[in-house]
Amino acid sequence: MSTQSPSASLVMTPQSLVDHGVATSTADDCIVIVRNSTSANLRWANNTLTTNGVMHAVSVTVISFIRSSEGVSTGSVSGSASSQAQVTALVEAADAAARAGSPAEDANDLVTGDAAADWDEAPGATDIHVYDAFAPALGEAFGHASGAGRVLYGFVNHEVVTTYLGSTTGLRLRHVQPTGHYACTGKTADLTQSAWVGGATRDFSDVDALAIEQTVAQRLGWGSRRVDLPAGRYDTILPPTAVADLMIDAYWYAGARVAHEGQSVYSKRGVGTRIGDRIAKPGVNLFSDPSYPGLACAPFVTASASGNESSVFDNGLPLGRTDWIRDGELTSLLQTRHSAAMTQQPVTPMVDNLVLDVDGGRGSVDDLVAGTERGLLLTCLWYIRAVDEQTLLLTGLTRDGVYLVENGEITGAVNNYRFNESPVDLLNRFSHASATVPSFSREWGDDYFSRTATPALRIPDFNMSSVSQAM
Repeated sequence: MSTQSPSASLVMTPQSLVDHGVATSTADDCIVIVRNSTSANLRWANNTLTTNGVMHAVSVTVISFIRSSEGVSTGSVSGSASSQAQVTALVEAADAAARAGSPAEDANDLVTGDAAADWDEAPGATDIHVYDAFAPALGEAFGHASGAGRVLYGFVNHEVVTTYLGSTTGLRLRHVQPTGHYACTGKTADLTQSAWVGGATRDFSDVDALAIEQTVAQRLGWGSRRVDLPAGRYDTILPPTAVADLMIDAYWYAGARVAHEGQSVYSKRGVGTRIGDRIAKPGVNLFSDPSYPGLACAPFVTASASGNESSVFDNGLPLGRTDWIRDGELTSLLQTRHSAAMTQQPVTPMVDNLVLDVDGGRGSVDDLVAGTERGLLLTCLWYIRAVDEQTLLLTGLTRDGVYLVENGEITGAVNNYRFNESPVDLLNRFSHASATVPSFSREWGDDYFSRTATPALRIPDFNMSSVSQAM
């Protein structure tokens, strides 16, 4: 009969889980990443709160490295773990996977370093009190909506993830990441019209439930007149949320290796990448910056697995501002140290935020509407998929609000469309840009990428390829 020491089942601090994993591994080297997350959410439907909850989770990734005369093989295993025994099981599995694996093509020296100044600090946390100001205002919003014959559906979520990264090279890094977002869909009482409002926040101190309801009410009011229009190319205003929908794809498909091998829109005809080529209008700047105000994110690489745009060997590499497009010129692509050696370019790993800025961009969506003689105003895009990676042609749907603009005013709601466009091409074709503001991608923001800042763009010939029956 086996027994387990009392200490083996104790719940440990994230730092001790890292240290135990690193010390327990029998591999040549080991990296342990612990993510401590807490989250709080509210959901509502039919002008009534339906659920709320608070969750806490600890996940651990162990990456083992085994050296041989043929190279370095790796094994990566992730799972929930809050005790030494659970971490030990992950370490044993990662060590075994590394010993059974083939040499890694992206092998590099591991990042070295010491313990960061905040290494010993406890994880950050959130709880339901993050909504102390928002929730009462939401109750008022329900009352306003009910009195006017509108129905509100939606949710808010706030999460704080503290990442601890340690390795056998002495590296000890910590980062606290708050992430919040909100989304509200309003419908008329007969459910024939819908409008959506959503956004991102770090702490909900800047989110006004009454303002959200007022925006929904305004958009549903625009829909009191319905205009059916055929497919075609329209002078179209993309608000910041729709621009974020598209720019995230432009970012995610910017892998240097894929471009170097001739498989993407960023590939040079023949061989190599288009770095150094003008791919957008002068004055267009697309960049990431871990310290960007309001969009701050991890200043170091965390990679649980290797791929074309990530490498487990790069864990802990420092991140700074990276210009992907500067003044219309492609200046960087997503580079690991391995791909950078192939392309002979600087190492520029992915950063967890994205900013699009246009020199001379000013005003807001309202200003773009005021300057449009006849066109369409979108709300957001949905179900976006790549059709052709060589041109980055995307297809998707409009949803929850396409509006007709006539003589600088919104005069009605229009049917939905399927669109076919390339975000890279749009950066060459837009005619007007607003100021850059914090934005939120409805397609990608909930689960994948919520830290964006973008302008509204006016596209004189946006391709609405067919009419969609989506509401």
